[in-house]
Amino acid sequence: MLEPGLALTREYDVERSMTAAALAERDNPGGGALPEVWSTPDMIGKMEIVAAALVEGHLAPGQITVGARNEIDHLAATPVGFRVRVGATLSAVDGRKLIFAVEAHDGKEKVGEGVHVRFIVDAAKFDARLQQKRA
Repeated sequence: MLEPGLALTREYDVERSMTAAALAERDNPGGGALPEVWSTPDMIGKMEIVAAALVEGHLAPGQITVGARNEIDHLAATPVGFRVRVGATLSAVDGRKLIFAVEAHDGKEKVGEGVHVRFIVDAAKFDARLQQKRA
């Protein structure tokens, strides 16, 4: 049963591929350089993954969750080589809407925090909509 208070934490090693510098090289070749620090998009992505993993075992067969909203503050830079801890706590359940408090720490300080929202959806219906979009 999904109840507020459920929590999960995972750890990740920050690699160069996860940095703002790597993102800029990939998506803006020849553009301005960005620093070799953990990127905001990667941090948010890991927050989403942890939140999804937290509720995965509590869903009915055939259900999945999809991310719908992020309100995240990236508070401090984290260099390559650091191990980060990303946590999600289920704050509220409103029907199919799940609200999570998310945080990230790099061993020295809190580097990210905010709110992530996911919705419970029927996987078959979700896949059918994707197929329609592809047609």
